Amino acid sequence: MKYRRLGKSGLQVSEVSFGSWVTFHKQINDKKADELMGFAYDNGINFFDNAEVYSLGESERMMGRVLKKKKWDRTSYTVSSKVFFGHRGVNNKPNQTGLSRKHVMEACHEALQRLQVDYLDLYFCHRPDKQTPIEETVRAMNTLIEQGKILYWGTSEWSGVEIMEAHRVASANHLIGPTMEQPQYNLFEREKMEKEFLSIFQNPGLGTTIWSPLASGLLTGKYNEGVPKGSRLALEGFDWLADRWLMKDKLDKVKKLAKVADDLQISLAQLSIAWCLKNKHVSTVILGATKLQQLKDNLKSIDMVDLLTEEIMQLIDKVMGTKPTPVQF
Repeated sequence: MKYRRLGKSGLQVSEVSFGSWVTFHKQINDKKADELMGFAYDNGINFFDNAEVYSLGESERMMGRVLKKKKWDRTSYTVSSKVFFGHRGVNNKPNQTGLSRKHVMEACHEALQRLQVDYLDLYFCHRPDKQTPIEETVRAMNTLIEQGKILYWGTSEWSGVEIMEAHRVASANHLIGPTMEQPQYNLFEREKMEKEFLSIFQNPGLGTTIWSPLASGLLTGKYNEGVPKGSRLALEGFDWLADRWLMKDKLDKVKKLAKVADDLQISLAQLSIAWCLKNKHVSTVILGATKLQQLKDNLKSIDMVDLLTEEIMQLIDKVMGTKPTPVQF
C-alpha cells in the first residue's frame, strides 16, 4: 500500500480506502463487514469512511461494532463521519439536519457513540447549507477541533466558491479552515476535480477523498446487459441512481472502454480506479464492496497505475469524451 498526504496537512491516508455507503446494513451483515474491514486493514488501508445518514445511523453502528471487536491500535487507522442529512429520515425535526452549530455539535456526539470512538479523524459537512451562515459552521467545526472531538474537518459536494468562502471566514477569524473535500470523481464526473478546484489545490490546498470511482458500478461493465439481481442499482430506494447512470450513451462508452482494459489485460474496474489514482490531487479513492473477491480485485488497481501511460490516458479521453475544457490561470 502507498500513502498520500491529505492535501497540505500532515495526515497520511492510504491511496485506496474503504467506505460503507449502501453496503453496510443494506447489503452486508456484521460478519461480512468484519471480514471486509479486516482484509482492508491487513492490506494497508487506514481510512474507513462513514456518515450519519448512511442506513440512518445503522452503518455507523455496524462499523462501530467491528472496530470494537477488532481492537486495532487507534493510532493506526482513521475514521470519518459526515453531518447534514440527519439520521432519522422522514422523522427529522427542525435542527436535526443542516449545518447549524446545534446540529453539527450534536451530530458529532451521536456519531462518536455509534462508532464507539473517542474522536473522529475526519468530519465532513455532507452538503452546503444555504440556510446557515458559513461562519457559524466554520466556528462549530473549530470548536470541535479545540475540544479534541475531531482532528480535521472538510466538505462534501461543496462548490469551489463555497470552499473558498469557508477559508476566507476561517482566515479572517483565526479559525481552522477545511482540510479536505469529498467529491464524486470518475470517468464520467470530472469537472470539479479537473477544473473547478484547481485554484484551491494551488492556493490554500485541498485533500480529496473521492467517492464513486466506478460510477455506482457502471464502470465495472456489470450493467452492460441489464441490471443484475442484488446489485446496487437494483436496490429498493436507489431508482434515482439507475435513472442517472443507465443511459445508452454511457453504456456505449463503457463497452468501448472495456476494450482498452482488455488490451491492457486488466479488468474494467481496475482500469477505472487506477485512472482516478493517476490524478495527483486525489488523496484517496474510496472503495465499496460486498464480496471479499471484489475487494481483492479492486485493491490490485494500485499496481495498475503505471500501465496508464500518456498514450493510454489520451486514448481513454478519446473514448469517453468527458475531459473538461482546461482553465487558464
